[in-house]
Amino acid sequence: MKYTFEILGVSPILSFFNQQQELQKQQPIGVEYLGNRKCTLDSFVASVETVSPSRGWDVEVVVDTVISFWMQNSDSIQYWKRRLQDAGSENLLIARVGDIKSLQAAFESLLGE
Repeated sequence: MKYTFEILGVSPILSFFNQQQELQKQQPIGVEYLGNRKCTLDSFVASVETVSPSRGWDVEVVVDTVISFWMQNSDSIQYWKRRLQDAGSENLLIARVGDIKSLQAAFESLLGE
């Protein structure tokens, strides 16, 4: 199975928590949104290592996906690191990880296809 990882933005903690509650009702099985206080590879690896077993994902492949993203997107990572610092301590950096087929299905359902 192939996975994807991307950083989506910065959100207040409470807003992210509320959004997670809503998404749990309708969220596709193969997609997970992660919130971290730090913009570090270690923090996101720890997050996907926690989420992957409960989703039935191949932990090693998901971790490799996160590492690959980190190695190939240094400019984007630095940008989001600065935005998170600017936003203050009551905010989280939000990322999405998921298997590609589930993410594709989620996008298609949004488009009504």
